[in-house]
Amino acid sequence: MTFDAFADFRMNGHNVIITGGAQNIGAGIARTLSGAGAKVMIADLNGDMARDTAAAIQKLTGNDCRGITCDVTSLDDIDAVVEQAVKAFGGISTLVNNVGWGGRHEDPMAVTEEAFIASYKLNTISAYRMSMACLPHLLKAKNATITNSGSMSSAAPAYDILAYGTAKAALNQMMVSVAHMLAKKVRVNNVLIGTVMTAGYADAGIDPEMQERLSHPDNLTGRPGAPEDVANAMLWLCSPASAWVSGQTINVHGGGNVVRLFGK
Repeated sequence: MTFDAFADFRMNGHNVIITGGAQNIGAGIARTLSGAGAKVMIADLNGDMARDTAAAIQKLTGNDCRGITCDVTSLDDIDAVVEQAVKAFGGISTLVNNVGWGGRHEDPMAVTEEAFIASYKLNTISAYRMSMACLPHLLKAKNATITNSGSMSSAAPAYDILAYGTAKAALNQMMVSVAHMLAKKVRVNNVLIGTVMTAGYADAGIDPEMQERLSHPDNLTGRPGAPEDVANAMLWLCSPASAWVSGQTINVHGGGNVVRLFGK
């Protein structure tokens, strides 16, 4: 019998909920986890797109993949997603809190209180609520994990998306605390994502000129990210391959900007 170095990366027998998985990075994560053998429930505000994406992934991987409408700021919607996932798959072993969004501020010195609160509800509180709703089922599962899509804007100055970056910074602290709270029971990790070129950037108010600049970053790899770059990191953290990893915040951002002591 030959040694299979990829055995621990396989997700056979795992039941996944991924929020915000209908498109962009979330769809890439859903496709990768499904391709690794997991059953996947895509929960997204755009339910029709979630179902279409799930159908396409199931056709591609041959594994059970479903879509459901979910507003993650609604407790009723969260409870419905958990109920449907358990009904469909028999349990939940894996949660990916991927949903998140933040537009640019026209005037970063005049961000409203409402904007901060709305961003906190979407990017921070929703991950906690979904995690706690899944927890009774995660506690029954093997290799139970919660993995969160964070943002490099949570760890670097980002005044033009101040409400978003602030909420994502809160997510980092909150979920590391949850990792300690659930020690020895559920592994919890964050992925701080850098610039990944998706259609979502246009929706966030980044004009074509800025998108062109982001497409040619001065980072250690020399390119922006693709959804599969994030998805592969997520696969490692969700799978038994990372069984000794919890409470960590991991950068997936092309290595960050090149630092030159004496300039170019």
